[in-house]
Amino acid sequence: MKYRKLTAALALGAAAALTLGGCSSGGSGNGAEGAGGGGGGDTISIGFVPGWTDQESLAFLIKNQLEKLGYTVEVEELGDNGPVFAATASGDLDIFGSTWPDVTHKAYMEEFGDNLESLNVFYDNAKLTLAVPSYSKINSIADLKKNADLFGKEIIGIEPGAGLTRVTQEEAMPAYGLDDWKLTTSSTASMLTVLGEAIDKKEEIVVTLWRPFWANTAYDVKDLEDPEGAMGETETLQTMATKGFSEQYPDAAELIKGIKFSDESYGALETLITSDDYEGDYEGAVAKWIEENPDAFPTLIK
Repeated sequence: MKYRKLTAALALGAAAALTLGGCSSGGSGNGAEGAGGGGGGDTISIGFVPGWTDQESLAFLIKNQLEKLGYTVEVEELGDNGPVFAATASGDLDIFGSTWPDVTHKAYMEEFGDNLESLNVFYDNAKLTLAVPSYSKINSIADLKKNADLFGKEIIGIEPGAGLTRVTQEEAMPAYGLDDWKLTTSSTASMLTVLGEAIDKKEEIVVTLWRPFWANTAYDVKDLEDPEGAMGETETLQTMATKGFSEQYPDAAELIKGIKFSDESYGALETLITSDDYEGDYEGAVAKWIEENPDAFPTLIK
């Protein structure tokens, strides 16, 4: 399996190049300027952040499909969304499989969007949330301030560089008078561990979550109502590529353009990606999903 971690030096270098305004698009080491697409041994690279199951799902689904077109595909792991955006915009990566450009990743799009192109809208009902256990007496973000003692004035978050973290800290917390609360950030895995432990003990806890995400069904949680709309409206999930990708690889771009998910088909893919049966075997999970969902989207190659 062609799967490697993009080095920190490369990621930081990409970001630095963009900051200096010296970036150019053209693909990750494929040396295929003007190649015209069609596979034929060309290499396409896809970036993702581990723990973000939408990114894992799309990266390895796209890998599966592009290999069937004859491409060599490298899937590259980076530690946060910023470096993936930077590397894709600079051309060190070709594709960022799953982005939330409308709200969650809006700041990254403002910084890097001129050097990116959207290949599709593969899901159109995504949502950022604050959530609590289903047994909680709290039903709205507006209820948090007057029940601060129940939660220790703390929200358990995910990665500090995540768009969800920015929206929670810069939009939701001020909107609901939670400026004296603490947003604890670490990782998605750590947040879920703390959430699971609290539920086991029937304790109150509020966490940052999003939909679609497998944890919403795996954990006994409910979304808090957001009367101020501070967590943002429903948004789209899109596959981004380095600018000029669709001209360079028209067949690959056309295939990716056709990827569309229903709640059911998307949930089935994430369920397999995160299952114990396919732990660490993204390619096996994708192959199984294709076998079980042969008509999932129009351009799917079985």
